[in-house]
Amino acid sequence: MKMNLNHLNVFMTAAEKLNLTETAKALFISQPAVSKTIKQLEEALQVRLFVRDKQKGIILTDVGKEVLVLARQMQSIENRIFQVASRESQLLSGKIKIGSFPAASTLLLPEAIARFRAKYPHVQIELNEGVSDQIKEWVTDRTVEIGLVASPFTGFENHSLVQDHMVAVIPDDHELQSTAVVDLGRYRHDMIYCKGGHEAAMNSILQLHQLNLESSLTVQTAETLIQMVRRRLGIGLVFDFTLSSVSHDLIVKPITPAITREIGVIALSFEEMSPASIAFVRMLRET
Repeated sequence: MKMNLNHLNVFMTAAEKLNLTETAKALFISQPAVSKTIKQLEEALQVRLFVRDKQKGIILTDVGKEVLVLARQMQSIENRIFQVASRESQLLSGKIKIGSFPAASTLLLPEAIARFRAKYPHVQIELNEGVSDQIKEWVTDRTVEIGLVASPFTGFENHSLVQDHMVAVIPDDHELQSTAVVDLGRYRHDMIYCKGGHEAAMNSILQLHQLNLESSLTVQTAETLIQMVRRRLGIGLVFDFTLSSVSHDLIVKPITPAITREIGVIALSFEEMSPASIAFVRMLRET
């Protein structure tokens, strides 16, 4: 039996769910049909794509992981074929898969998506959110076609969208409220640091100035950092772009040494993207 796109679609869904029951629900077919399709694909390829695990359900084999990347690439090519045909008839359609971190989703995507939908109402947009390092992995393994991430952009084609800088945040009655700039070296023991995939930009600057930031508290989100600073547990250290995506009543101070990064859109190849994704990136850059 020859492999077909339906086999690959079932396989990709199963690889995402890692559960045959959930796969069947997602595809609106029976579980035996899922098992049969996967078995047919394995017989066509003459390899095992999954192994069963009593606790985890099913697990991708090493060759299954390789096939998954190629299957996603085939799905992307199929999508591009239909989009090229649709573009010829002046009716762009298909799906765009985007990876983004929460602040970029809040500040950059709403206007771009609104403008894009107004022009291309038949294109579906699928948004996956994570931290920058995770999104870069998604672009690499083709889980998404384009990603909005923080620098560095090494290994990807990229377009810079925003120049960003790190700031310190304090309560309005803090002893540093009249200070023009917060010295990281002097207050390195009092910092509450917000992680989120931008550690590379921060660490390179700290190493350049031979600073070892000994943060008293590390958190995952800007919302948590704001609450910790309000409770006077330390001085918040966060990128301004991330901070501007949440509401707060804290005093914002520049820091020294200055720590900067870029927010940009990345892809494996902008030229090889689907027509819809090319149009979206162009609109995102204009926005």
